[in-house]
Amino acid sequence: MNLHEQLGALELGVDQLIQAVVAPQAENIPETPVEHAAPQAPAQQAASESNAEATETEAVVVEDEAAAPKLQPTLEINRPAQNEITMTIGGQTVALRAEQIGQLIEELSNARASMTPEPPPGIPPGWRFVSTKNPVMAVQKQSNGDRLLVMRHTGHGWVPFTFSPDMVIQLYMMLTKG
Repeated sequence: MNLHEQLGALELGVDQLIQAVVAPQAENIPETPVEHAAPQAPAQQAASESNAEATETEAVVVEDEAAAPKLQPTLEINRPAQNEITMTIGGQTVALRAEQIGQLIEELSNARASMTPEPPPGIPPGWRFVSTKNPVMAVQKQSNGDRLLVMRHTGHGWVPFTFSPDMVIQLYMMLTKG
């Protein structure tokens, strides 16, 4: 999966999460009176203006959106059961099962890989982790001589790494060092 596909998949996942939160809230928002209406696109504005000419002309006052601060919704994560995580955004709670959590981890990991700054080069003090003992692995030789190593982590799922031939030797030496 290339970077554009990864970003597209992430955007789709984020859109679905936003839709789950925003759609129910939109149903509870009262209609905006004409004097507080948002600006329209040129095509919509032209259509509105021709309709207004047919009846009567009204002045439309648009409030400055920058003047009204928009509060960011908060994210709360809970674990009500062994096989469930709940995420609450802006008061809307979504329960995620193992498959959905795996998908979310994958989407977030793909997005994080393209972000800056990169994760720290060393292991941060106090870092919490779960290690997988003797993970299931698969290796594939690439056409350029690199090796693709895919390891199955119990929390992260399948995690791929690509090693140059020199790095394969260094890894072997690190693992066999007495």
